[in-house]
Amino acid sequence: MTPTPLRRRKAFEALEHHYLDMSTRHLRELFAEDPDRGARMSVQVEGIYFDYSKNRVNDETMSLLVELAKESGVARRRDAMFAGEHINVSEDRAVLHVALRMPKDSSLIVDGVDVIHEVHSVLDRMSIFVDTVRSGEWRGHTGKAIKNIVNIGIGGSDLGPVMAYEALRYYSRRDLTFRFVSNVDATDLVEALHGLEADETLFIISSKTFGTLETLTNAHSARNWLVAQLGDEAAVARHFAAVSTNAEKVADFGIDTVNMFGFWDWVGGRYSMDSAIGLSTMMAIGPENFSELLGGFHAIDEHFRTAPFEENVPVLMALLAVWNRNFLGCQSVGVMPYDQYLKRLPAYLQQLTMESNGKHVALDGTPLDYQTGPIYWGEPGTNGQHSFYQLLHQGTAIVPVDLIGFAQSLNPLGEHHDILTSNVFAQAQALAFGRTEPEVRAEGTPEHVVAHRVMEGNRPTNVFLAKVLTPRLLGSLIALYEHSVFTQGTIWGVDSFDQWGVELGKVLAVAIIPELESNSDPELTHDSSTNALISHYRSLKRNESPHVER
Repeated sequence: MTPTPLRRRKAFEALEHHYLDMSTRHLRELFAEDPDRGARMSVQVEGIYFDYSKNRVNDETMSLLVELAKESGVARRRDAMFAGEHINVSEDRAVLHVALRMPKDSSLIVDGVDVIHEVHSVLDRMSIFVDTVRSGEWRGHTGKAIKNIVNIGIGGSDLGPVMAYEALRYYSRRDLTFRFVSNVDATDLVEALHGLEADETLFIISSKTFGTLETLTNAHSARNWLVAQLGDEAAVARHFAAVSTNAEKVADFGIDTVNMFGFWDWVGGRYSMDSAIGLSTMMAIGPENFSELLGGFHAIDEHFRTAPFEENVPVLMALLAVWNRNFLGCQSVGVMPYDQYLKRLPAYLQQLTMESNGKHVALDGTPLDYQTGPIYWGEPGTNGQHSFYQLLHQGTAIVPVDLIGFAQSLNPLGEHHDILTSNVFAQAQALAFGRTEPEVRAEGTPEHVVAHRVMEGNRPTNVFLAKVLTPRLLGSLIALYEHSVFTQGTIWGVDSFDQWGVELGKVLAVAIIPELESNSDPELTHDSSTNALISHYRSLKRNESPHVER
Protein backbone atom coordinates (compact mmCIF):
# COMPACT_ATOMS: atom_id res chain seq x y z
CA MET A 1 0.00 0.00 0.00
CA THR A 2 1.43 3.37 -1.06
CA PRO A 3 1.39 5.80 1.89
CA THR A 4 -0.21 9.22 1.59
CA PRO A 5 2.47 11.72 0.43
CA LEU A 6 4.13 13.37 3.41
CA ARG A 7 2.80 16.87 2.82
CA ARG A 8 -0.78 15.57 2.61
CA ARG A 9 -0.72 13.64 5.87
CA LYS A 10 -3.00 15.24 8.46
CA ALA A 11 -0.33 15.27 11.17
CA PHE A 12 2.16 16.96 8.84
CA GLU A 13 -0.35 19.66 7.93
CA ALA A 14 -1.07 20.17 11.63
CA LEU A 15 2.65 20.46 12.31
CA GLU A 16 2.97 23.13 9.63
CA HIS A 17 0.35 25.24 11.42
CA HIS A 18 1.90 24.46 14.81
CA TYR A 19 5.33 25.54 13.55
CA LEU A 20 4.04 29.08 12.94
CA ASP A 21 3.68 29.42 16.71
CA MET A 22 6.80 27.49 17.69
CA SER A 23 9.05 29.41 15.30
CA THR A 24 8.87 32.43 17.60
CA ARG A 25 9.39 30.51 20.84
CA HIS A 26 12.73 30.39 22.63
CA LEU A 27 14.03 27.61 24.84
CA ARG A 28 14.41 30.16 27.63
CA GLU A 29 10.62 30.64 27.58
CA LEU A 30 9.85 26.94 27.30
CA PHE A 31 11.97 26.10 30.35
CA ALA A 32 10.58 29.05 32.33
CA GLU A 33 7.01 27.92 31.67
CA ASP A 34 7.69 24.29 32.59
CA PRO A 35 10.02 23.80 35.59
CA ASP A 36 9.89 19.98 35.23
CA ARG A 37 10.68 20.01 31.51
CA GLY A 38 14.25 18.75 31.90
CA ALA A 39 13.24 15.63 33.82
CA ARG A 40 10.01 15.04 31.92
CA MET A 41 11.52 15.17 28.44
CA SER A 42 13.96 12.36 29.07
CA VAL A 43 13.89 8.58 28.69
CA GLN A 44 16.21 5.84 29.94
CA VAL A 45 16.88 2.63 28.07
CA GLU A 46 19.67 0.07 28.49
CA GLY A 47 21.66 2.35 30.75
CA ILE A 48 21.44 5.30 28.35
CA TYR A 49 19.79 8.47 29.64
CA PHE A 50 18.37 10.40 26.68
CA ASP A 51 17.60 14.07 27.37
CA TYR A 52 15.76 15.78 24.52
CA SER A 53 14.41 18.71 26.52
CA LYS A 54 16.71 21.22 24.81
CA ASN A 55 14.95 20.81 21.47
CA ARG A 56 12.63 23.54 20.22
CA VAL A 57 9.49 21.54 20.94
CA ASN A 58 6.67 21.41 23.47
CA ASP A 59 4.18 18.71 24.40
CA GLU A 60 1.95 19.57 21.45
CA THR A 61 4.90 19.29 19.07
CA MET A 62 5.78 15.84 20.37
CA SER A 63 2.16 14.69 20.29
CA LEU A 64 1.79 15.75 16.65
CA LEU A 65 5.12 14.15 15.73
CA VAL A 66 4.01 10.87 17.31
CA GLU A 67 0.82 11.09 15.26
CA LEU A 68 2.95 11.63 12.17
CA ALA A 69 4.90 8.45 12.94
CA LYS A 70 1.68 6.50 13.33
CA GLU A 71 0.14 7.97 10.19
CA SER A 72 3.34 7.22 8.26
CA GLY A 73 3.08 3.51 9.07
CA VAL A 74 6.25 3.27 11.16
CA ALA A 75 4.86 0.39 13.25
CA ARG A 76 3.71 -1.59 10.21
CA ARG A 77 6.99 -1.13 8.34
CA ARG A 78 9.01 -1.89 11.50
CA ASP A 79 7.11 -5.15 11.99
CA ALA A 80 7.60 -6.00 8.32
CA MET A 81 11.36 -5.55 8.75
CA PHE A 82 11.49 -7.82 11.80
CA ALA A 83 9.39 -10.42 9.94
CA GLY A 84 11.84 -10.55 7.03
CA GLU A 85 9.59 -8.99 4.41
CA HIS A 86 11.32 -7.48 1.37
CA ILE A 87 11.17 -3.85 2.46
CA ASN A 88 14.23 -2.93 0.34
CA VAL A 89 11.97 -2.41 -2.64
CA SER A 90 14.48 -1.31 -5.30
CA GLU A 91 16.55 -4.48 -4.78
CA ASP A 92 13.65 -6.73 -3.70
CA ARG A 93 15.43 -7.83 -0.53
CA ALA A 94 14.68 -8.40 3.12
CA VAL A 95 16.40 -6.08 5.61
CA LEU A 96 17.49 -8.21 8.53
CA HIS A 97 20.45 -6.74 10.36
CA VAL A 98 18.28 -7.31 13.46
CA ALA A 99 18.66 -11.07 12.84
CA LEU A 100 22.44 -10.77 13.27
CA ARG A 101 22.00 -10.24 17.00
CA MET A 102 19.01 -12.41 17.84
CA PRO A 103 19.70 -15.10 20.50
CA LYS A 104 20.71 -18.56 19.41
CA ASP A 105 17.45 -20.14 20.57
CA SER A 106 15.41 -17.79 18.36
CA SER A 107 13.96 -18.76 15.00
CA LEU A 108 13.12 -16.62 12.00
CA ILE A 109 12.09 -18.27 8.74
CA VAL A 110 12.73 -16.11 5.68
CA ASP A 111 12.18 -17.47 2.18
CA GLY A 112 12.05 -20.97 3.69
CA VAL A 113 15.34 -20.67 5.61
CA ASP A 114 15.90 -20.29 9.36
CA VAL A 115 18.24 -17.32 9.19
CA ILE A 116 19.02 -17.39 12.93
CA HIS A 117 20.48 -20.88 12.57
CA GLU A 118 22.65 -19.64 9.69
CA VAL A 119 23.78 -16.54 11.61
CA HIS A 120 24.90 -18.53 14.64
CA SER A 121 26.59 -21.14 12.49
CA VAL A 122 28.83 -18.38 11.11
CA LEU A 123 29.33 -16.83 14.58
CA ASP A 124 30.39 -20.21 15.98
CA ARG A 125 32.91 -20.69 13.16
CA MET A 126 34.22 -17.16 13.70
CA SER A 127 34.70 -17.84 17.42
CA ILE A 128 36.67 -21.03 16.77
CA PHE A 129 38.93 -19.28 14.25
CA VAL A 130 39.44 -16.26 16.50
CA ASP A 131 40.33 -18.43 19.50
CA THR A 132 42.96 -20.31 17.50
CA VAL A 133 44.59 -17.05 16.42
CA ARG A 134 44.39 -15.33 19.82
CA SER A 135 45.73 -18.40 21.64
CA GLY A 136 48.70 -18.75 19.30
CA GLU A 137 47.52 -22.15 18.09
CA TRP A 138 47.20 -20.76 14.56
CA ARG A 139 50.62 -20.60 12.98
CA GLY A 140 51.75 -18.75 9.91
CA HIS A 141 53.73 -20.18 7.00
CA THR A 142 57.05 -20.16 8.92
CA GLY A 143 55.55 -21.51 12.13
CA LYS A 144 55.27 -18.18 13.94
CA ALA A 145 52.14 -17.06 15.79
CA ILE A 146 50.12 -14.14 14.44
CA LYS A 147 50.84 -10.76 16.00
CA ASN A 148 49.34 -8.39 13.39
CA ILE A 149 45.85 -8.30 11.89
CA VAL A 150 45.19 -6.10 8.85
CA ASN A 151 41.54 -5.62 7.84
CA ILE A 152 41.09 -4.69 4.17
CA GLY A 153 37.65 -3.48 3.11
CA ILE A 154 35.81 -0.32 2.14
CA GLY A 155 32.62 1.46 3.19
CA GLY A 156 30.70 -0.62 5.70
CA SER A 157 33.38 -3.30 5.69
CA ASP A 158 35.87 -0.72 6.96
CA LEU A 159 34.00 2.00 8.85
CA GLY A 160 32.22 -0.46 11.15
CA PRO A 161 35.30 -2.50 12.10
CA VAL A 162 37.61 0.48 12.55
CA MET A 163 35.02 2.39 14.58
CA ALA A 164 34.36 -0.65 16.79
CA TYR A 165 38.08 -1.32 17.26
CA GLU A 166 38.79 2.25 18.31
CA ALA A 167 35.68 2.35 20.53
CA LEU A 168 36.56 -0.90 22.29
CA ARG A 169 40.34 -0.61 22.25
CA TYR A 170 40.29 -0.69 26.08
CA TYR A 171 38.94 -4.27 25.86
CA SER A 172 41.30 -5.39 23.07
CA ARG A 173 44.35 -7.62 23.17
CA ARG A 174 47.24 -5.19 23.49
CA ASP A 175 49.83 -7.70 22.31
CA LEU A 176 48.09 -7.81 18.93
CA THR A 177 48.44 -4.99 16.39
CA PHE A 178 45.35 -4.04 14.36
CA ARG A 179 45.44 -1.92 11.23
CA PHE A 180 42.72 -1.05 8.74
CA VAL A 181 43.01 -0.32 5.03
CA SER A 182 40.22 0.99 2.81
CA ASN A 183 41.52 3.74 0.54
CA VAL A 184 42.79 2.59 -2.86
CA ASP A 185 45.44 5.29 -2.47
CA ALA A 186 48.60 3.16 -2.13
CA THR A 187 49.69 5.27 0.83
CA ASP A 188 46.95 3.73 2.97
CA LEU A 189 48.27 0.20 2.44
CA VAL A 190 51.95 1.08 2.49
CA GLU A 191 51.67 2.92 5.80
CA ALA A 192 49.52 0.14 7.30
CA LEU A 193 52.19 -2.44 6.44
CA HIS A 194 55.09 -0.30 7.60
CA GLY A 195 57.06 -2.08 10.32
CA LEU A 196 55.12 -5.37 10.06
CA GLU A 197 56.69 -8.77 9.44
CA ALA A 198 54.85 -10.85 6.86
CA ASP A 199 55.26 -14.15 8.73
CA GLU A 200 53.42 -12.68 11.74
CA THR A 201 50.62 -10.93 9.80
CA LEU A 202 47.08 -12.08 9.05
CA PHE A 203 44.96 -10.25 6.45
CA ILE A 204 41.18 -10.21 6.58
CA ILE A 205 39.74 -9.38 3.15
CA SER A 206 36.14 -8.19 3.45
CA SER A 207 34.18 -8.10 0.21
CA LYS A 208 30.78 -9.72 -0.26
CA THR A 209 31.32 -10.44 -3.97
CA PHE A 210 35.12 -10.54 -3.75
CA GLY A 211 35.03 -8.19 -6.68
CA THR A 212 35.02 -4.67 -5.21
CA LEU A 213 37.70 -2.84 -7.20
CA GLU A 214 39.28 -0.86 -4.36
CA THR A 215 39.29 -3.77 -1.91
CA LEU A 216 40.67 -6.30 -4.40
CA THR A 217 43.35 -3.86 -5.59
CA ASN A 218 44.55 -3.53 -1.99
CA ALA A 219 44.18 -7.28 -1.40
CA HIS A 220 46.33 -8.21 -4.39
CA SER A 221 49.00 -5.71 -3.37
CA ALA A 222 48.97 -7.17 0.16
CA ARG A 223 49.27 -10.64 -1.35
CA ASN A 224 52.26 -9.55 -3.45
CA TRP A 225 53.90 -8.02 -0.35
CA LEU A 226 53.46 -11.26 1.59
CA VAL A 227 54.68 -13.56 -1.18
CA ALA A 228 57.67 -11.31 -1.88
CA GLN A 229 58.73 -11.57 1.78
CA LEU A 230 58.01 -15.28 2.28
CA GLY A 231 58.89 -16.48 -1.21
CA ASP A 232 56.07 -19.01 -1.50
CA GLU A 233 52.57 -18.72 -2.99
CA ALA A 234 51.41 -21.40 -0.55
CA ALA A 235 51.92 -18.91 2.29
CA VAL A 236 48.72 -17.09 1.27
CA ALA A 237 46.52 -19.80 2.80
CA ARG A 238 48.12 -19.31 6.24
CA HIS A 239 48.00 -15.51 6.20
CA PHE A 240 44.66 -14.59 4.63
CA ALA A 241 41.04 -15.02 5.68
CA ALA A 242 37.99 -13.78 3.80
CA VAL A 243 34.61 -12.34 4.65
CA SER A 244 32.72 -13.05 1.45
CA THR A 245 30.04 -15.12 -0.25
CA ASN A 246 32.04 -15.90 -3.40
CA ALA A 247 33.89 -19.14 -2.61
CA GLU A 248 35.20 -19.53 -6.15
CA LYS A 249 36.96 -16.16 -6.26
CA VAL A 250 38.22 -16.57 -2.69
CA ALA A 251 39.79 -19.92 -3.60
CA ASP A 252 41.28 -18.49 -6.82
CA PHE A 253 42.97 -15.82 -4.69
CA GLY A 254 44.64 -18.58 -2.67
CA ILE A 255 42.55 -18.39 0.51
CA ASP A 256 41.40 -21.66 2.06
CA THR A 257 37.59 -21.47 1.99
CA VAL A 258 37.57 -23.08 5.45
CA ASN A 259 38.66 -19.60 6.52
CA MET A 260 35.92 -17.83 4.57
CA PHE A 261 33.04 -16.40 6.60
CA GLY A 262 29.86 -15.51 4.79
CA PHE A 263 26.92 -13.18 5.17
CA TRP A 264 23.75 -12.55 3.24
CA ASP A 265 22.17 -10.17 0.75
CA TRP A 266 19.79 -8.97 3.48
CA VAL A 267 22.75 -7.38 5.30
CA GLY A 268 23.58 -3.92 3.98
CA GLY A 269 27.22 -2.88 4.27
CA ARG A 270 26.52 -0.02 6.66
CA TYR A 271 24.47 -2.37 8.86
CA SER A 272 27.03 -5.19 8.85
CA MET A 273 29.48 -4.51 11.70
CA ASP A 274 27.83 -7.24 13.80
CA SER A 275 28.00 -9.82 11.00
CA ALA A 276 31.13 -11.65 9.82
CA ILE A 277 32.36 -8.17 8.81
CA GLY A 278 33.08 -7.86 12.54
CA LEU A 279 35.69 -10.64 12.39
CA SER A 280 38.49 -8.18 13.15
CA THR A 281 36.40 -6.77 16.01
CA MET A 282 35.98 -10.25 17.48
CA MET A 283 39.69 -10.86 16.96
CA ALA A 284 40.46 -7.72 18.98
CA ILE A 285 38.02 -8.06 21.89
CA GLY A 286 37.35 -11.82 21.93
CA PRO A 287 34.17 -13.84 21.36
CA GLU A 288 32.69 -13.13 24.82
CA ASN A 289 32.92 -9.36 24.45
CA PHE A 290 31.62 -9.64 20.88
CA SER A 291 28.61 -11.51 22.28
CA GLU A 292 28.09 -8.63 24.72
CA LEU A 293 28.18 -6.21 21.79
CA LEU A 294 25.45 -8.22 20.04
CA GLY A 295 23.44 -8.28 23.27
CA GLY A 296 23.42 -4.49 23.38
CA PHE A 297 22.17 -4.33 19.81
CA HIS A 298 19.42 -6.87 20.50
CA ALA A 299 18.22 -5.10 23.65
CA ILE A 300 17.56 -1.92 21.65
CA ASP A 301 15.97 -3.96 18.86
CA GLU A 302 13.44 -5.22 21.40
CA HIS A 303 12.92 -1.74 22.82
CA PHE A 304 12.30 -0.35 19.34
CA ARG A 305 9.96 -3.23 18.52
CA THR A 306 7.84 -3.02 21.68
CA ALA A 307 8.01 0.38 23.38
CA PRO A 308 5.23 2.93 22.80
CA PHE A 309 6.35 5.72 20.49
CA GLU A 310 6.15 8.28 23.31
CA GLU A 311 8.86 6.34 25.22
CA ASN A 312 10.69 4.80 22.27
CA VAL A 313 14.13 6.40 22.12
CA PRO A 314 15.02 5.74 18.45
CA VAL A 315 11.53 6.89 17.42
CA LEU A 316 11.91 10.08 19.48
CA MET A 317 15.36 10.68 17.96
CA ALA A 318 13.86 10.29 14.49
CA LEU A 319 10.88 12.55 15.17
CA LEU A 320 13.13 15.31 16.44
CA ALA A 321 15.35 14.87 13.36
CA VAL A 322 12.31 15.23 11.07
CA TRP A 323 11.16 18.32 13.00
CA ASN A 324 14.61 19.90 12.78
CA ARG A 325 15.01 19.07 9.09
CA ASN A 326 11.57 19.74 7.66
CA PHE A 327 10.33 22.55 9.91
CA LEU A 328 13.38 24.31 11.38
CA GLY A 329 15.23 23.87 8.07
CA CYS A 330 18.41 22.46 9.62
CA GLN A 331 20.74 21.08 6.94
CA SER A 332 23.25 19.24 9.10
CA VAL A 333 23.62 17.43 12.43
CA GLY A 334 26.71 17.42 14.64
CA VAL A 335 27.64 14.31 16.63
CA MET A 336 30.07 15.07 19.45
CA PRO A 337 31.14 12.09 21.58
CA TYR A 338 32.91 13.16 24.75
CA ASP A 339 35.00 10.00 24.88
CA GLN A 340 38.20 9.69 22.88
CA TYR A 341 37.47 6.02 22.19
CA LEU A 342 34.47 7.12 20.09
CA LYS A 343 36.56 9.30 17.80
CA ARG A 344 35.44 7.37 14.69
CA LEU A 345 31.76 7.32 15.62
CA PRO A 346 30.86 10.49 13.64
CA ALA A 347 32.43 9.04 10.47
CA TYR A 348 30.57 5.77 11.01
CA LEU A 349 27.27 7.61 11.47
CA GLN A 350 27.92 9.65 8.33
CA GLN A 351 27.65 6.52 6.24
CA LEU A 352 24.79 5.03 8.26
CA THR A 353 22.63 8.14 7.95
CA MET A 354 23.66 9.77 4.67
CA GLU A 355 23.86 6.61 2.57
CA SER A 356 20.52 5.47 3.99
CA ASN A 357 18.43 8.63 3.69
CA GLY A 358 20.25 10.72 1.10
CA LYS A 359 17.44 10.00 -1.38
CA HIS A 360 15.42 12.19 -3.76
CA VAL A 361 12.60 9.83 -4.76
CA ALA A 362 9.92 7.97 -2.80
CA LEU A 363 9.55 4.20 -2.60
CA ASP A 364 7.42 4.26 -5.75
CA GLY A 365 10.03 6.30 -7.65
CA THR A 366 8.20 9.63 -7.62
CA PRO A 367 10.28 12.78 -6.95
CA LEU A 368 10.10 14.25 -3.45
CA ASP A 369 9.07 17.85 -2.84
CA TYR A 370 10.62 18.07 0.65
CA GLN A 371 14.03 17.67 2.25
CA THR A 372 15.34 14.29 3.41
CA GLY A 373 18.62 13.22 5.06
CA PRO A 374 20.77 15.96 6.58
CA ILE A 375 24.57 16.00 6.54
CA TYR A 376 26.15 14.31 9.58
CA TRP A 377 29.56 15.31 10.87
CA GLY A 378 31.46 15.70 14.12
CA GLU A 379 34.57 15.31 16.23
CA PRO A 380 35.27 13.91 19.70
CA GLY A 381 35.15 15.83 22.94
CA THR A 382 36.55 19.23 23.64
CA ASN A 383 38.54 19.28 20.37
CA GLY A 384 35.57 20.76 18.54
CA GLN A 385 35.08 23.48 21.12
CA HIS A 386 38.34 25.05 19.97
CA SER A 387 37.52 24.80 16.28
CA PHE A 388 33.95 24.72 14.94
CA TYR A 389 31.82 25.36 18.04
CA GLN A 390 32.13 29.06 17.26
CA LEU A 391 29.80 28.52 14.30
CA LEU A 392 27.44 26.40 16.40
CA HIS A 393 27.01 29.22 18.90
CA GLN A 394 27.09 32.34 16.73
CA GLY A 395 26.87 31.25 13.11
CA THR A 396 23.89 31.97 10.87
CA ALA A 397 23.13 28.24 10.40
CA ILE A 398 21.31 26.30 13.10
CA VAL A 399 23.00 22.92 13.64
CA PRO A 400 21.34 20.42 16.01
CA VAL A 401 23.94 18.55 18.04
CA ASP A 402 24.06 15.14 19.71
CA LEU A 403 26.31 15.24 22.78
CA ILE A 404 27.40 11.83 24.12
CA GLY A 405 28.93 11.54 27.58
CA PHE A 406 29.80 9.00 30.28
CA ALA A 407 29.76 9.21 34.07
CA GLN A 408 32.93 7.15 34.42
CA SER A 409 36.16 7.09 32.44
CA LEU A 410 37.84 3.85 31.49
CA ASN A 411 41.09 5.68 32.17
CA PRO A 412 40.55 7.75 35.33
CA LEU A 413 43.26 10.33 35.82
CA GLY A 414 43.02 13.18 38.30
CA GLU A 415 40.32 15.71 37.41
CA HIS A 416 40.32 14.96 33.69
CA HIS A 417 36.93 13.29 33.50
CA ASP A 418 34.98 15.85 35.53
CA ILE A 419 36.49 18.62 33.41
CA LEU A 420 35.56 16.73 30.24
CA THR A 421 32.00 16.03 31.37
CA SER A 422 31.43 19.58 32.58
CA ASN A 423 31.77 20.59 28.96
CA VAL A 424 29.00 18.23 27.85
CA PHE A 425 26.51 19.93 30.15
CA ALA A 426 27.91 23.43 29.63
CA GLN A 427 27.75 23.23 25.85
CA ALA A 428 24.16 21.96 25.91
CA GLN A 429 23.26 24.78 28.28
CA ALA A 430 25.04 27.46 26.25
CA LEU A 431 23.57 26.30 22.95
CA ALA A 432 20.07 26.30 24.41
CA PHE A 433 20.05 29.54 26.38
CA GLY A 434 22.89 31.62 24.98
CA ARG A 435 23.71 35.00 26.46
CA THR A 436 21.49 38.07 26.07
CA GLU A 437 22.54 41.72 25.61
CA PRO A 438 21.57 42.63 29.20
CA GLU A 439 23.60 39.69 30.52
CA VAL A 440 26.62 40.73 28.47
CA ARG A 441 26.33 44.36 29.63
CA ALA A 442 25.95 43.25 33.25
CA GLU A 443 29.38 41.66 33.01
CA GLY A 444 30.87 45.10 32.36
CA THR A 445 31.51 44.52 28.67
CA PRO A 446 32.41 47.69 26.72
CA GLU A 447 29.48 48.79 24.57
CA HIS A 448 31.32 48.41 21.26
CA VAL A 449 31.95 44.72 22.08
CA VAL A 450 28.46 43.82 23.34
CA ALA A 451 27.04 42.70 19.98
CA HIS A 452 30.05 40.43 19.41
CA ARG A 453 29.52 38.61 22.69
CA VAL A 454 25.79 38.04 22.43
CA MET A 455 24.73 34.45 21.73
CA GLU A 456 21.11 34.00 20.80
CA GLY A 457 20.90 30.36 21.94
CA ASN A 458 17.81 28.40 20.93
CA ARG A 459 20.10 25.81 19.29
CA PRO A 460 18.77 22.24 19.67
CA THR A 461 20.72 19.47 21.39
CA ASN A 462 20.20 15.88 22.46
CA VAL A 463 22.28 14.61 25.37
CA PHE A 464 23.07 10.91 25.76
CA LEU A 465 24.54 10.00 29.15
CA ALA A 466 25.64 6.52 30.24
CA LYS A 467 27.74 5.07 33.05
CA VAL A 468 30.75 3.78 31.12
CA LEU A 469 31.62 2.64 27.61
CA THR A 470 31.36 -1.15 27.29
CA PRO A 471 30.85 -3.53 24.36
CA ARG A 472 27.17 -3.87 25.28
CA LEU A 473 26.74 -0.11 25.57
CA LEU A 474 28.33 0.43 22.15
CA GLY A 475 25.92 -2.05 20.59
CA SER A 476 22.97 -0.28 22.18
CA LEU A 477 24.15 3.15 21.07
CA ILE A 478 24.64 2.09 17.44
CA ALA A 479 21.25 0.35 17.37
CA LEU A 480 19.57 3.56 18.55
CA TYR A 481 20.94 5.38 15.52
CA GLU A 482 20.13 2.49 13.16
CA HIS A 483 16.46 2.48 14.14
CA SER A 484 16.28 6.28 14.17
CA VAL A 485 17.51 6.27 10.57
CA PHE A 486 14.92 3.63 9.69
CA THR A 487 12.11 5.67 11.28
CA GLN A 488 13.17 8.87 9.52
CA GLY A 489 13.25 7.02 6.20
CA THR A 490 9.80 5.59 6.79
CA ILE A 491 8.33 9.03 7.52
CA TRP A 492 10.04 10.48 4.44
CA GLY A 493 8.84 7.50 2.41
CA VAL A 494 12.27 6.55 1.02
CA ASP A 495 14.15 3.27 0.71
CA SER A 496 16.79 3.52 3.44
CA PHE A 497 18.48 0.30 2.36
CA ASP A 498 19.70 0.83 -1.19
CA GLN A 499 22.60 3.02 -2.31
CA TRP A 500 22.42 3.53 -6.04
CA GLY A 501 24.11 6.90 -5.71
CA VAL A 502 27.34 5.08 -4.86
CA GLU A 503 27.42 3.28 -8.21
CA LEU A 504 27.64 6.00 -10.89
CA GLY A 505 31.08 7.28 -9.92
CA LYS A 506 32.41 3.70 -9.83
CA VAL A 507 31.09 2.99 -13.33
CA LEU A 508 32.63 6.16 -14.77
CA ALA A 509 35.94 5.48 -13.00
CA VAL A 510 36.19 2.04 -14.60
CA ALA A 511 35.86 3.68 -18.03
CA ILE A 512 38.56 6.26 -17.22
CA ILE A 513 41.18 3.86 -15.79
CA PRO A 514 42.40 2.52 -19.17
CA GLU A 515 42.64 6.09 -20.49
CA LEU A 516 45.01 6.93 -17.64
CA GLU A 517 47.06 3.75 -18.05
CA SER A 518 47.34 3.74 -21.87
CA ASN A 519 50.80 4.16 -23.42
CA SER A 520 49.27 5.78 -26.49
CA ASP A 521 47.10 8.89 -26.60
CA PRO A 522 43.55 7.54 -26.59
CA GLU A 523 40.66 9.50 -28.08
CA LEU A 524 38.79 11.12 -25.20
CA THR A 525 35.02 11.44 -25.48
CA HIS A 526 34.09 12.91 -22.12
CA ASP A 527 33.07 16.50 -21.43
CA SER A 528 35.71 19.14 -22.12
CA SER A 529 36.66 19.50 -18.45
CA THR A 530 37.19 15.76 -17.91
CA ASN A 531 39.10 15.46 -21.19
CA ALA A 532 41.41 18.31 -20.18
CA LEU A 533 42.01 16.84 -16.71
CA ILE A 534 42.87 13.42 -18.13
CA SER A 535 45.27 14.97 -20.64
CA HIS A 536 46.96 17.07 -17.97
CA TYR A 537 47.26 14.04 -15.66
CA ARG A 538 48.88 12.01 -18.44
CA SER A 539 51.31 14.83 -19.11
CA LEU A 540 52.28 15.10 -15.44
CA LYS A 541 52.53 11.32 -15.14
CA ARG A 542 55.06 11.16 -17.98
CA ASN A 543 57.36 13.54 -16.13
CA GLU A 544 59.99 12.31 -13.66
CA SER A 545 58.58 10.54 -10.60
CA PRO A 546 58.25 12.81 -7.54
CA HIS A 547 59.46 9.98 -5.28
CA VAL A 548 61.73 11.32 -2.55
CA GLU A 549 64.38 9.14 -0.92
CA ARG A 550 64.01 8.84 2.85
